[in-house]
Amino acid sequence: MLQPSLDLPISRDISPAGPALDGHGQAASRPTGLAPYTVIALSSLWIAIACNYPLWRALLQLHATPSLRDIGFMTVFAIAITAVQSALAALFAWRWTLKPFISVMLLASAAGAYFMLSYGIVIDSTMMVNVLQTDPHEASDLLSWRMVSTLLVLTGLPLAWLWRQPVRFARPVRQLWHNAITCVTGLLLAVAAILLGFQDFSSTMRNHTQLRYLINPLNSVYALGNIAAKPLRRDDSHLLPIGEDARLGASYAQQKRPPLLVLVVGETGRSGNFALNGYNRNTTPELGARRDIATALNAWSCGTNTAASLPCMFSHLGKEAYESRKARYENLLDVLQRAGLGVVWVDNQAGCKGVCERVVSFDTNSAEAAVQQGCTSGECQDTVMLANLDARIAALPQAQRDKGVVVVLHQMGSHGPAYAKRSAEAQKHFMPECTSNALQECSQEQLVNAYDNSIVATDHFLNTTIDWLAARETHWAPAMVYLSDHGESLGENNIYLHGMPYAIAPDVQKHVPWITWLSPAMQARTGVQMACLQSRMRTERIHHDNYFHSVLGLMDIQTGLRKDDLDLYTRCNV
Repeated sequence: MLQPSLDLPISRDISPAGPALDGHGQAASRPTGLAPYTVIALSSLWIAIACNYPLWRALLQLHATPSLRDIGFMTVFAIAITAVQSALAALFAWRWTLKPFISVMLLASAAGAYFMLSYGIVIDSTMMVNVLQTDPHEASDLLSWRMVSTLLVLTGLPLAWLWRQPVRFARPVRQLWHNAITCVTGLLLAVAAILLGFQDFSSTMRNHTQLRYLINPLNSVYALGNIAAKPLRRDDSHLLPIGEDARLGASYAQQKRPPLLVLVVGETGRSGNFALNGYNRNTTPELGARRDIATALNAWSCGTNTAASLPCMFSHLGKEAYESRKARYENLLDVLQRAGLGVVWVDNQAGCKGVCERVVSFDTNSAEAAVQQGCTSGECQDTVMLANLDARIAALPQAQRDKGVVVVLHQMGSHGPAYAKRSAEAQKHFMPECTSNALQECSQEQLVNAYDNSIVATDHFLNTTIDWLAARETHWAPAMVYLSDHGESLGENNIYLHGMPYAIAPDVQKHVPWITWLSPAMQARTGVQMACLQSRMRTERIHHDNYFHSVLGLMDIQTGLRKDDLDLYTRCNV
């Protein structure tokens, strides 16, 4: 019997399913499907053109009538984005990773386009930290049918095409070679495109730096890479102590009433929308009726979002040194506690961003608090933080209570975009208000009304807190300091919310309210003259950098860290 020949011709085309011979030993037909580099190029082109609409719109707005040169510049810009995106995708051009990677890039691009287009934001490392730290409650405020429809328009057809499209891969070694060629070709094409329009690229990016944060989704990729590289630039593995020499000052000797300081950390407060600061609408009717408070007209934040500002304002370093720090340090609360005071943090927001890690803390958004205080839909008004506060203070060690207590109340405040949720019915003084979280659907008047009502709610909360403190003056020497972490954009120049890079952020995202109330007992204890303080706070430019030193001065904590020139309160000490 003749044996079958072993020299049958074998096809060099590699099928995704395996060898190139069919079941009868005949040469298999040529495999179908697109090559990976074709899928990469088509998907990258879609991302560059459709998902970068915010970028193209911003570029067109730079010119009243775009010229042929402007159109040419945008064309080479699109080619550069397509090429870089293709080079990046080539790294993942393997059988099990290509389609998932492109899907993630499509969804990220569509989401980025929606938020940049809807709220006028840009995406950088700070904004990406906000995204990563957003809790489900905050995220729910951002969801809308407009967002869903945008995602479907930008990703529906491309994703359906992608997952139905067969892709032809080579053997691993050969595929590696193909991927390398695709990656290098993409990078060379990007360089060629930039060089072709270098003069326009250079002048545009130099004069309009915000555009670099609109390049989608490369802005998100760069931001994530920058975050991931932080451990290489800063050692966060060890916590460095500060203020080890901290001690109580002379005012604690034979004191009759210990100090009780409430630090209200505001959320998203615009200084210009407080009637106390000259706003033409009466958003602060309760505080406005008081004559025993001092308000700052020229106070500025450390950052434009909570993740940046909150740790910075409690740091001893100041803005510049904090941003360039090489290590992780303790903060103001550690120094207060080390000096012997009791410290309590009560949170009605999305966490303390690490500031309260080493002190007693409570979260009012817990299920137990919601039931006890009647919070609805997971939303508690800020006054809930005063409930059970006496018991929380009483639970501190007696030795700490005898010396003094500092309580931090972290507000929900005016957190957007669901501003209407931030005020109770009785506080809705300005109507009609925007009730949608898709802010672009509301008129400017409705949007400002909703935000201003949230300031009315903050006014009520601050006044209630002062009343709560005043009622305890028989046992304590109380005081309150309110300071917002950052401001907010309300549609000015089509920018909403906050979180813009500090260098290009509008002033409304950085100009914040700072309000101080000192009881007669605290004034007597510290020697601070309210008339002096009111005058200084209305005329001097102050900053989050002043906060650390001013709180230490108000509580009379002696340490080499404290800088008298940054202490607002001891300057008015007689």
